[in-house]
Amino acid sequence: MNTIAIVIICVLAALLVAAVIGMFFVAKLTQEKAFQKGVEHRRKEAESVLGSAEKEARAKVDEARAKVAEAERKIADADRMLEEAQKKAESKKKEALVEAKDEIHKLRSDAEKEIKDRRNEVSKQERRIHQKEETLDKKIDSLERKEEALQEKLKDAETLRQEAEALKNTQLETLERISELTRDQAKEYILQTLEEDLVHDKAVKVAAFEQQIKEDCEEKARSYVSLAIAKCAADQVSEAAVSVVALPNDEMKGRIIGREGRNIRTLETLTGVDLIIDDTPEAITLSCFDQVRREVARIALERLISDGRIHPSRIEEMVEKAKREVEHKIKQEGERAVLETNVHGLNHELIKLLGRLRFRTSYRQNVLTHSIEVAQLSGVLAAELGVDVNLAKRAGLLHDIGKALTSEYEGSHVQIGVDVCRKCHENAEVIHAIEAHHNDVEPRTAIACIVQAADAISAARPAARSENYESYIKRLQNLETICKSYKGVEKCYAVQAGREIRVMVQPEVISDEKMVLVARQIAQQIEDEMDYPGQIKVNLIRESRTVDYAK
Repeated sequence: MNTIAIVIICVLAALLVAAVIGMFFVAKLTQEKAFQKGVEHRRKEAESVLGSAEKEARAKVDEARAKVAEAERKIADADRMLEEAQKKAESKKKEALVEAKDEIHKLRSDAEKEIKDRRNEVSKQERRIHQKEETLDKKIDSLERKEEALQEKLKDAETLRQEAEALKNTQLETLERISELTRDQAKEYILQTLEEDLVHDKAVKVAAFEQQIKEDCEEKARSYVSLAIAKCAADQVSEAAVSVVALPNDEMKGRIIGREGRNIRTLETLTGVDLIIDDTPEAITLSCFDQVRREVARIALERLISDGRIHPSRIEEMVEKAKREVEHKIKQEGERAVLETNVHGLNHELIKLLGRLRFRTSYRQNVLTHSIEVAQLSGVLAAELGVDVNLAKRAGLLHDIGKALTSEYEGSHVQIGVDVCRKCHENAEVIHAIEAHHNDVEPRTAIACIVQAADAISAARPAARSENYESYIKRLQNLETICKSYKGVEKCYAVQAGREIRVMVQPEVISDEKMVLVARQIAQQIEDEMDYPGQIKVNLIRESRTVDYAK
């Protein structure tokens, strides 16, 4: 059984191998037939492409032969045209040679003619020269004759001169004998008389020039001042001496006064400001000449009113905050003034003092606004006069710096300003301008004069200062009345807007030693009887004169 199975399996295996081999040979035969067909197809395609290429090559060869024939025809045409051009060139060359020969012949004829004309001209000039030489010889002969005559006249003149010299010497001797003066003495006398006449003429001309220069300077000064005022047209309004704080209702007045007046007393004590509570509806008036204190009181009172808690401890707290705020505002105002006037490099202490001027008035005119305007006017005037503009602005801005400290130091604002600027190492010209802007010293520089003029312009603007003429004139009259009340006072004049009183005394009544006492007494009486801003300078003048007459 196993043997049969094995035989069957072997037979099946042999059949399977035979089938596989048969399939392999069949596939190979099929592949060879397909390859033969592909080769035949490619051969036909190659023959077709080769035939079309041969046709295209024959067409291109024919086209190239046609182009070569065309090129040969063009070359033949070019050779023909070249021959024609050569023939034309030869003919033109012959024509040009003929024309050149004709031109040369013509030029030669013209040159011969011109040479002939020039020869004729030269012959004429030679004849003229011969004639001039003959004329010159005649003139030389005539000149020699005149020279001989002149020599004779010179001899005669020398003889006459000697006679005149002898006559002059005789006359001089006679004059010396008559005048009893030698020649040197007479010459000195004549020179002295001439010098006196010249001095007089020179003085007259100098006076005329001075008058002319004075008129021109006045005209230019008016022009410069007008231009400065036009370029710096600022509005000026005098400030009030009181501040008014609005109230929400009249009941707030009682709360501000407090029990037994403790709130109002605390506020007045801490600020140094008088609170005026009257029948004015819903308003309280703050009165104080120190604007810094008044501003502190105003800010503190407004905050207390808005807060509603009004008692001594709260008042003290608000006043301290208001003081700090005002100090900050002072610093900001000083920096604003520096930036507005474009003045750089100021000491920080001077900037603070400038800010304090925001709360300082002079005749109700705000001093910081006045200083800024003076700086701007000084810059314009300096530019017109060719002076240092930055230095002029600096001097104008600082000219009233002493007014920030007049309540703390004794003396005039001029002297205080000079001392402060010296401590801050300011420029010497700036210090001199500050010192001279009220004529406390004589102005020695152009900048000092410019600041003085700008100060006067700013103070003279309409509405800049609110002091009326009546009170101003009355104050000057009171000054003069006080001085005239003293024995020995001959005349007195109030000058510099009442800042100085000049008193002329009789020398036979008041001696030099007594002048000190009289000046002190007048100053003391002015302090006791008058109210005035700043200080007043009492200037006593004593002059002795002796007159006699020669008869």
